[in-house]
Amino acid sequence: MIKVIKNGTVITMDKNKKQYENLDIVIKDDLIIEVSDNYNGFYDELIDASNKIVMPGLINCHTHLGMSIFRATNDNLTLNDWLNNKIWPIENNMNDEDVYYSTLLSCIEMIRTGTTTSNDMYFNSEGSIKAIIETKVRSLFSRCLMDKDSNGDKRIEEFLELYNKYNNNKLIKFTVSPHSFYTCSKDYLKKCSDLAFDLNIPLHIHFSENIDEVNKINLDYNLDPVDVLEEVGFFKNKLILAHSTFINEQKLDKLKDKEISFIHNPISNLNLGCGIADIVKYKKYVNIALGTDGVGSGNNMNLFYHMSVVDLLQKGIYKDPTVFSSFEVLKMATINGAKALGIENITGSIEVGKKADMIIVDLNDYPTPDLITNLVHNTESSNIDCTIINGEILMKNHKLCLDINEKEVLKKIDEINKRLNI
Repeated sequence: MIKVIKNGTVITMDKNKKQYENLDIVIKDDLIIEVSDNYNGFYDELIDASNKIVMPGLINCHTHLGMSIFRATNDNLTLNDWLNNKIWPIENNMNDEDVYYSTLLSCIEMIRTGTTTSNDMYFNSEGSIKAIIETKVRSLFSRCLMDKDSNGDKRIEEFLELYNKYNNNKLIKFTVSPHSFYTCSKDYLKKCSDLAFDLNIPLHIHFSENIDEVNKINLDYNLDPVDVLEEVGFFKNKLILAHSTFINEQKLDKLKDKEISFIHNPISNLNLGCGIADIVKYKKYVNIALGTDGVGSGNNMNLFYHMSVVDLLQKGIYKDPTVFSSFEVLKMATINGAKALGIENITGSIEVGKKADMIIVDLNDYPTPDLITNLVHNTESSNIDCTIINGEILMKNHKLCLDINEKEVLKKIDEINKRLNI
């Protein structure tokens, strides 16, 4: 099956090409086989992208897809209050079907807002994976691991069952994801680190999200959080560190030249009063990518909205508009995200040989010669015209191309909210 996208303004995110230019893209099955000035060959399906932007699909490097039922539940709550008094008591009563419908809604929102890959950490995992498979979103996934409330080994067993069952799925890869340093013992963190190393997959954890967490790590280990990463053996793994809001400047050199990515979650951090990560400083030492967190704290799955906030925050805290650029933010949400997840060889940019994960954006209502800045700061969900994942068109002309009854999904979510008294 040959699909051709013609006449689009293409942002390839390929470092060997211009930031954008008019190009045609040829897709055979799930792969990009040609990117050229003017393709005149055979095709089964033609998509005319005249006056539209074609770009890699966005990559959400830290989220909890099953939390869409918790949308807008964060107002006036600290992180600890929100987790301990709001989220965790309700999650204890959620079943696989609840997580399935909640994940389904998140995946639909991602498709509608231009995200083609997510890195998800949650529980009741069969429900999550069922929704991911049905919506055909590319995903890294893990059963959330913790042992401070016991059952740690059982959770690892559940993770391994999922890994062995689904690891050969073409759209699903896995991470080992201990929840955090405050929900996992030192020995358990070491066990998780060894597991990730043995399976040769990334290790994904919440890290230094707020000052209280940093202080607790200091108290429990009598070490700086960066030194604790080394203490529990994490440096041998590819590390996905979600949040990383507060990192000791004197310790940044210790992270350089390692396979470490910080996942910036600006909206979640602002909502929960955690603070603002200094990614202008951090980007000199580690790869920086972008996440929404769950919608309970991140408000929505629309990475374009989160991109705009990233750029503005850094310019604001430095009182200097030159410290960050819209193109750097775009990299965070595309190729940097792919690098963070260890999948830069298959997605994150439009290049021959990579998987066909891309979106078409219509910004004709906002004409400007500054395409990249306009894209980062003015793209709304209504501007996403087409979403393609693994060569399959999942949304075209703003219409979802999946056999899913969206009204029924929303009805189910409403029923879950009422039953769980959210």
